[in-house]
Amino acid sequence: MLVLAVAGIGAYTRLGRNEDPTFTIKTMVVQAQWPGATINDTLKQVTERLERKLQETPGLDYLRSYTTAGQSTIFVNLKGSTPAAKVPDIWYQVRKKIGDIRGTLPQGIVGPGFNDEFGDTYGIVYGFTANGFSHRELKDYVDDVRSRLLQVPDVSKIDVLGAQDERIYVEFSTEQLAGMGIDRSALISALQAQNAVTPAGVIQTGDEKIMLRVSGAFRSEQDVLAVNFVANNRIIRLGDIAHVTRGPADPPQPVFRVNGQEAIGLAIAMRDGGDVLALGHNIEHAMAEIVKDLPVGIEATLVAEQPATVEHAVDEFMEALWEAIAIVLAVSFISLGTRAGTVVACSIPLVLAIVFVAMEILGIDLQRVSLGALIIALGLLVDDAMITVETMVTRLERGDSKEKAATFAYTSTAFPMLTGTLVTVAGFVPIGFARSAAGEYTFSIFAVVAIALIASWFVAVLFSPLLGVWILKKPKKHHDEEGGPLMRAFRRLLELAMRARWVTIALTLAIFALGMYGERFVPQQFFPSSDRPELLVDLKLPQNASIEATRDVSARLDGILSKDPDVERWSTYVGRGAVRFYLPLDVQLPNDFFSQAVVVTKGAAVRDHVKARLEQALEAQFPNVVGRVYPLELGPPVGWPLQYRVSGPDPEKVRGIALQVAGIMASDGAVQKVNYNWFEPARTIQIRVDQDQARLLGLSSQELAQTLNAVVTGVTVTQMRDDIYLVDVLTRASAEQRVSLATIRTLPVPLPSGKTVPLSQLASIEYGQELPFIWRRDRKPTLTVQADVAAGTQPATVVSTLAPKFAELNASLLDGYHVDVGGTVEESAKSQASVIAVVPVMLLLMLTILMIQLQSFNRLFLVLSVAPLGVIGVVAALLASGKPLGFVAILGVLALVGMIARNSVILIDQIEVEKAHGHHPWNAVVIAATHRFRPILLTAAAAILGMIPIAPTVFWGPMAYAIIGGLAVATLLTLVFLPALYVAWFRIERPRPDAFPPQAGNQEPHREESALLEG
Repeated sequence: MLVLAVAGIGAYTRLGRNEDPTFTIKTMVVQAQWPGATINDTLKQVTERLERKLQETPGLDYLRSYTTAGQSTIFVNLKGSTPAAKVPDIWYQVRKKIGDIRGTLPQGIVGPGFNDEFGDTYGIVYGFTANGFSHRELKDYVDDVRSRLLQVPDVSKIDVLGAQDERIYVEFSTEQLAGMGIDRSALISALQAQNAVTPAGVIQTGDEKIMLRVSGAFRSEQDVLAVNFVANNRIIRLGDIAHVTRGPADPPQPVFRVNGQEAIGLAIAMRDGGDVLALGHNIEHAMAEIVKDLPVGIEATLVAEQPATVEHAVDEFMEALWEAIAIVLAVSFISLGTRAGTVVACSIPLVLAIVFVAMEILGIDLQRVSLGALIIALGLLVDDAMITVETMVTRLERGDSKEKAATFAYTSTAFPMLTGTLVTVAGFVPIGFARSAAGEYTFSIFAVVAIALIASWFVAVLFSPLLGVWILKKPKKHHDEEGGPLMRAFRRLLELAMRARWVTIALTLAIFALGMYGERFVPQQFFPSSDRPELLVDLKLPQNASIEATRDVSARLDGILSKDPDVERWSTYVGRGAVRFYLPLDVQLPNDFFSQAVVVTKGAAVRDHVKARLEQALEAQFPNVVGRVYPLELGPPVGWPLQYRVSGPDPEKVRGIALQVAGIMASDGAVQKVNYNWFEPARTIQIRVDQDQARLLGLSSQELAQTLNAVVTGVTVTQMRDDIYLVDVLTRASAEQRVSLATIRTLPVPLPSGKTVPLSQLASIEYGQELPFIWRRDRKPTLTVQADVAAGTQPATVVSTLAPKFAELNASLLDGYHVDVGGTVEESAKSQASVIAVVPVMLLLMLTILMIQLQSFNRLFLVLSVAPLGVIGVVAALLASGKPLGFVAILGVLALVGMIARNSVILIDQIEVEKAHGHHPWNAVVIAATHRFRPILLTAAAAILGMIPIAPTVFWGPMAYAIIGGLAVATLLTLVFLPALYVAWFRIERPRPDAFPPQAGNQEPHREESALLEG
């Protein structure tokens, strides 16, 4: 016992701390670029080819692709049932398969590239702002900080956020170049030739070798200005005909802001198996040293701090754990007395010590789920110890010695308690073996509870009898058979229920039917929102919006947040979503039209007030923006809670059906902010080339496209080598000409002869439209209509209400087109299906264990008949508390089956023992029920009251209420309904007082029967 206690303390100090249990994000991103291609060509020639091959991926669930003009992004999603250990090998297979078809892709393809670290979590994010420093100077300092932080233990990688690459822009006037007869290609060639890295040779002598170096490489923008080149037999200096500037990327790359200020961020990820609290302390210490070396004007702000969140969460749960321990101890001491209660109390630290050792061996951290599982286990792990102590006390009252009482406690209760323990563990099997992301997320419920229950059995049969010998004393007076007023009231209720057995059974079944009917009024849920103080604010502009427009809109949001007194700090991501700063985050793709802010409020208490104010501001001040304000999610990421997917071969028809879907959704008053993940077409400028005229002039479409690209967007002609950076040198037209349609019409196009001709002479210019991007799912264009639901409404309720309308819509669609439910309802269905798939295994295990113990189909039926009746209490508790029936609550309901079956087994087993002692069957039922009344009631009370500390929590509340209600009602039914059912099933009639048959052997049962009947 001492060894286990010491080992447990050591294991507890070494256990990792985390916010959420780790689960594998079974998604890989495959990207390929085809610069210059249209969206249709990219879709058919790149996305389609890649998807066809990717469909061969083992364990594939579905493919999602996102295609824009010139770029294809494909998400490879594996089935939730895929074992986490096999995922890396599957990603290797993906790489290999794409490598096999690389030669079949069109010429000019860049990539494909792969990202199998999509699930990396960056728990610590720092933002660096500068006052009086240029962006490049800030970037240099941040790069130095990054290098130093990479040396901190447990840091796996650090990503830089919001850093803008530098460019040197060579801007010219197209009219000036044409007027001077200067060919842009000559200008570009001069720049490339002077800056080229070319070996100049090595002089070898008898003593040494000497490298030859040729000057001319660019070291600054002044070197570019000084470039001379020959045009029309004269030397021209580049600075005389072009404007050369050095600045950040234009258009900007994704922008990062902290509290409204432009910033550069460092997102820090922890290595697998690291301790996030230790990492937090190490990073904090390192940053304290680093900040001392930063110049005045550069400030470091901690944007995301998962270690503090984890420490707070672990402290809260440890407080709840101690409260649960105190409650269970109070139940033990009050019900059993000081000495017997002490024996039970000693079992708790012993069991917890064993659990901590096992958790360390299995690599289970202290996190939200495992800590909650410990609290759930607390109410169950004292059951066996209570039964052992009760048995010892009873034998001591009958005159046995301590050693004999301890031995009897082992020999008479060890096997029945093992049966009950294994049945309870079997109730948690669907949690442990559900093959889904949600199942992986909640696996530690099964692992921790199973370890705790099995450990509690060993403690109860080996250590508790030994402790009882040391601590218990022989009672001075015999136990009162009547048991006080509570026992007498129970006995009267029991006799009444048994005499009116059919009324009892009918009434129970009627209440059960009422409970099943009431279940439809319990709101359904997948996982609840987190109780963390953060809010996410999504801003989605029209899908052809530029990143500058998105930056302006997000800056207006910054202004609103800066005036809110309940906002502590916030960070803004422009052109992309937030990094995965906590595991269940629904990470958004980089898009110019998208911005996301992470708002940290001053506490969960004010979070909802901030949310309401932001929603009002978005509605009033951002009419052209799809804005969404929402708390962080728990469980596997989903995104918009209400989603309907419209799929079909023709994107235009899909868009038409999506409009109908949106109309149906909007018809429900609980649906808010209906929007589409893609829908609006974007404007294009079509250059219609007269191919005959172009050929007569010696031109091609390729040359025209290159000329236009060089003028409007710019082309990289060379790279300047600056310290560790490569700075692109771009040539392009001046700012006023790049955005002018008139410039495009009159654009001088160079001819092979050296002359130029206006573009309008060989091409016409007109406006057109095309979709900026297309989402596909399993190779079909798929448009998702998504929405929020009103506060207090669950998505499942809305989906159920709208189901008839969507069934009618699906029936009216052409073959190949269909509407499917997505969002939380789909994910919940998948997760529940993974749990239900394991329920037969649970039932088989339970049946096998029960049959070994009961050895009778009749008694097995009686035990199983009570298990479903816990639904009565579950529904009543959830309706009374207003809690939804979420995924975690469903796991609690399944676990209830084992708990209820355990109590039923104890009672049935006791009835058989009493019958074996020669009691009349009717009296055996009464005696067994009264004997088991206190142990069953105490163990149920310990389990129920132990749930109180986690009942107020967002994550565990529904499960706690489900177990409290279900176990309370099931305990009452076990003690009242089961005896009535027993006598009805076996057709047992109440005996007359004078009808006792003569018995041999022990006469004590006669006295007990007489006392019971007289009472």
